[in-house]
Amino acid sequence: MKYLPLLHFPILSLVTVLLCQCSPYQSAMSPLVGKNQYLSGYRPQNGLPVSEGTPTYQPKGYWDGDGVLGAAKIRIVRAEQKAYFYKGDVLVGMAPISSGDDKHSTPAGTFRVTEKDIDHESSCYGIIKNKITDEVVNNNADFRIDKPGPNEVAIHAPMPNFMRFNHGIGMHTGFLPGYAASHGCVRMPEQMASKFYENAEIGTPVIVE
Repeated sequence: MKYLPLLHFPILSLVTVLLCQCSPYQSAMSPLVGKNQYLSGYRPQNGLPVSEGTPTYQPKGYWDGDGVLGAAKIRIVRAEQKAYFYKGDVLVGMAPISSGDDKHSTPAGTFRVTEKDIDHESSCYGIIKNKITDEVVNNNADFRIDKPGPNEVAIHAPMPNFMRFNHGIGMHTGFLPGYAASHGCVRMPEQMASKFYENAEIGTPVIVE
């Protein structure tokens, strides 16, 4: 029992990594610009992307599940970079995705939605801005390492329509460069992320292949 305290540090470190896995991201094509660098690819009210280098082709997916009855199920196919939504045995929607990259995988397995947060923010990642000039001084900050200096402020990365299904991994609105590029989370176009969010409940099965 005298060695038990030695286990605390690695366990706490593992928990921190899991809770922080869902992170912001830069455009895969060029650095981010504008006021919302931490929200790469998310569209403000004018409908325009806020990140430079957004691909001209952004697949939108489809939804045909309104009014369809049946238990919800989500199937994520990493090889296709697509997510499928079922009600009962009926396929009612498909969303293009960007899942984890080579260094930050989206593990395969069978999970369930454990948390829904329409205005989720990352606990560990975001940007650091100068409060006076509004200039971004770090557009990919890890707040466990990067701390705001004098006259600077940390802004945590928004992840709208967030649904957690595997510890620190969830689905949320995000930027799609056309391939797996996230820190483990499953990014979707805004219109599809909102449909998945509206139609899934806590406990909805999520199968990652």
